[in-house]
Amino acid sequence: MNGVFAINKPSGVTSSDVVQTVSRIFDNSAVFANDLSEARKLKREQLTAGTRWTKSKIENRVARLKTKVGHGGTLDPMASGVLIIGVGSGTKQLKYFLGECTKTYEATAMVGQSTTTGDSEGEVLTRTETEHVTLEKLKSAARKFTGKGKQTPPLFSALKVDGMALYDYARQGIPLPRAIEAREATVHALEVHEFGVDDKYKPMKLESDSDGKTLASMLASNSTLNDSELIYSDDFMADESVPESEKATLVHPRMLAEDAPPRPSLPVFTATATVGSGTYIRSLLSDIGRAVESSAHMVALKRTQQSDWKAGVNTFELSDITERDERLWGPVLKRAFDNGADIVVEEEFKKAEEMMGPLFEAEAKAEAAAEAAAEAVKAEAEAEAETKGGSSAGAETKDGSPDEASQAEVKEDVKGETSQAEVNGENGAAEDEHAAKKQKTD
Repeated sequence: MNGVFAINKPSGVTSSDVVQTVSRIFDNSAVFANDLSEARKLKREQLTAGTRWTKSKIENRVARLKTKVGHGGTLDPMASGVLIIGVGSGTKQLKYFLGECTKTYEATAMVGQSTTTGDSEGEVLTRTETEHVTLEKLKSAARKFTGKGKQTPPLFSALKVDGMALYDYARQGIPLPRAIEAREATVHALEVHEFGVDDKYKPMKLESDSDGKTLASMLASNSTLNDSELIYSDDFMADESVPESEKATLVHPRMLAEDAPPRPSLPVFTATATVGSGTYIRSLLSDIGRAVESSAHMVALKRTQQSDWKAGVNTFELSDITERDERLWGPVLKRAFDNGADIVVEEEFKKAEEMMGPLFEAEAKAEAAAEAAAEAVKAEAEAEAETKGGSSAGAETKDGSPDEASQAEVKEDVKGETSQAEVNGENGAAEDEHAAKKQKTD
């Protein structure tokens, strides 16, 4: 059981969480028992022949051997969608998914606020106007980033220049000693679909420091932050039909007044992007916001496809592994290992359920019968206990008085004791009379 499959990662968990969960289940399942046994046997032979370790040390090391599991490209905790999983020798195939394949995303971004992280997990960095932004302007901006080009990381990323984090340069207003090194990025397709207010997404609240100042107000006029140029794709810049004015890369956002009150709602736009490995969707959405003289940050992200693996088609739900019987997911997983992305997971589960259905039904009936038998035994034991309890209660009536039979037995006992006393008394009198006569004779 070695190969590659895909899981539809739910939002709210890390990619590593998914790998650890799957690995733990695989290690304790019969599906991978033979593979794990063979791997441990081989490891034991290698350690025995290649080391001078004691037998107990070798066995401890062998016992720690687990099913090898890895993933083919991290998804942020807030993101959902296709996560490629490699198992056993299948982990060797992950290199392709990490560096060569294309990925498609569906994203939602809020216009009017930028953040330190480019998504809703960070702090509000800038507040900008949104009234001038339209769907057509966003669509036009998206075309500027489509094609081969380069992409710079956000200024508030953890990357460092001359040993100092970009975050610190921006916060302190210190000019960068040199330009941030841009990275190769390819956007095969980028399209904005919708634009407008969605009550599902609320503007982020401004956080203040001990002096009551917000990060947005402190950085409102920061040159390092505001004067960084956008990088449009090589294809767009080479297009002679595009006016030179449209190719201007230094675009200043229309900043909101520092004393402007919080806004109850802000518009969002949705976009679909198909990109090469190494392209940051957060940065792409942020750049679109800046290109329309505003700002934006990502509020939702789903990876709908990676290479040939598509969400809802040939991907497992995490619950398929964590909640279903391994006799169901085991055969389906084997099909994925054997056929790659050329499967429909839901159909494979239906086939497995049809095959295992009679067995599961028989097991359910047997379990129900066993439970019924156990309940019957329990009820019988309780009834017997109640019967014994009634007998040892002194055979009392409901009002606590002795019944007639008991009274008769008591009377008979008393009568017997009285008769015996009378007999004893008569014998005693006869003995006294005999003793008196003997004394007189003497």
